[in-house]
Amino acid sequence: MGTRLQVIIHAVMAICAGLVLAGCAEEVGVDQHGRKVPAGRLEGQWLVINYWAEWCAPCRSEIPELNALAVQLEAQSVSVLGVNFDGLQGAQLAKASQAMGIQFTVLEQDPAARYGLPPSAVLPVTYIVDDRGQMRERLLGEQTAAGLAARVQALRTGG
Repeated sequence: MGTRLQVIIHAVMAICAGLVLAGCAEEVGVDQHGRKVPAGRLEGQWLVINYWAEWCAPCRSEIPELNALAVQLEAQSVSVLGVNFDGLQGAQLAKASQAMGIQFTVLEQDPAARYGLPPSAVLPVTYIVDDRGQMRERLLGEQTAAGLAARVQALRTGG
């Protein structure tokens, strides 16, 4: 009887541990709207990560291109993410993102350490990260949707 009770207790403990761990899914942080961004949403995706600032004129003209790219590549397992260069958080990030007309996800926390992105003193800067989480390219200066889409496609096919 004691062995059977121990088996039941261990099984219940394992189930409880699984439920606790499932509730603690890893997050990349929150977006400009205060919504959690689960890491699972980005796993297996190619990422186009753009650093921007309100005071950066090329960033301002690049945002519509990034908005278009996000829509264009959404069905191809490519996510466009933004990061505010000045590290704005909460309401300030929401206000700046809205003022810039950003329609794609802006991360409140810098994902540089997660993806091994080197720091940049130049804006705008865009990084392309592959579906295994490895940085594949660093692009300095203003980009276009067409140019970024072509670069992602070339990298995906081994270029």
